[in-house]
Amino acid sequence: MLLKTFGWSFAITVLGLALAGVLWGWQGLAIVGILSILEISLSFDNAVINAGILRKMNAFWQKIFLTVGILVAVFGMRLVFPVVIVAITAKLGPIEAVNLAINDKAHYQELVTSAHPAIAAFGGMFLLMIFLDFIFEERDYKWLSWIEKPMARMGKLDMLSVIIALVVLLVTSMTVATAAAHGAGDKSATVLLSGVAGLITYLVVGGISGYFEDKLEDEEDEDGDDAAETGQPEKKGASAGSAVGLAGKAAFFMFLYLEVIDASFSFDGVIGAFAITNDIFMMALGLGIGAMYIRSLTVFLVRKGTLDDYVYLEHGAHYAIGALAVILLLTIKYEIPEVVTGLIGIALIGLSFASSVVRNRREGKPGDEEGARSEVASGV
Repeated sequence: MLLKTFGWSFAITVLGLALAGVLWGWQGLAIVGILSILEISLSFDNAVINAGILRKMNAFWQKIFLTVGILVAVFGMRLVFPVVIVAITAKLGPIEAVNLAINDKAHYQELVTSAHPAIAAFGGMFLLMIFLDFIFEERDYKWLSWIEKPMARMGKLDMLSVIIALVVLLVTSMTVATAAAHGAGDKSATVLLSGVAGLITYLVVGGISGYFEDKLEDEEDEDGDDAAETGQPEKKGASAGSAVGLAGKAAFFMFLYLEVIDASFSFDGVIGAFAITNDIFMMALGLGIGAMYIRSLTVFLVRKGTLDDYVYLEHGAHYAIGALAVILLLTIKYEIPEVVTGLIGIALIGLSFASSVVRNRREGKPGDEEGARSEVASGV
């Protein structure tokens, strides 16, 4: 199971490190290895979130996530995305931006860093919405009940998460964005515009995927009700065909949703990588190896049913997302080491895992049906 799931990641690691050694020597090998570890440490919570969504997809879309998705993650976000950002902010053509990245690495790094306020605002707002929608939703299991119970009651107010996100964005644009880091000056308008774009992206992609998912569930419920009323087995003809079609649409938009989540998580990794190297090919290789492990870990969590067995893991991952969203917004003005971000995420997920273990010992084996119907507070 372990080798089957992580086999490609192991193979890509060996090939990637060997390639780094051949192209850049021992120094390049070390840099690529450090970047891989950086990406994994920053994105472990991303794997947990992805697993919560990926388990709703069929085997075909899980394979798409591991093939097409990894191409988007490695080549799109880790190689093409920084070049596109430079092309947009510096008003350069694509070829000019690539030449700049290869031949004038210092200036290229400066341009990418100057675009950080816009990137942080977009990613921060997208991740903040994920956290808010989670914390305001009524859930069967509650990890930090003293927070989650009142938040669930507040969540009954329509559009509360959007209102809070807009307030946070407004405060950010009027405070930290007025004196952005690296001497960028007043970036209030840029942060406000980018943050609204991140919010809109979340509402559009998340809303469409949620619509098709709900429609699919309604279709399956109707088929089940009709079968129960007639005493016949559920049909596998036309209605099943429509369900498959709806599942395809739902899975497609969920896949887009997953890719946007991955992009939001990768922002801090890409920016943070410039503290280690400004070579875009080293960066893409190192971060790409790390992204492979995150993908494999996501599939591993799905196939092992880990999120069903350790029910607070999703809570810990969403709290880590909330922390990352806040950190991204703060980095518009303040320098926050990537190790801080990584340690916060690992600590929150570690605590949620420990709480899940305690809960399982108290309630019985993981997946116990009686425990699944009860609302549990961990007391952490």
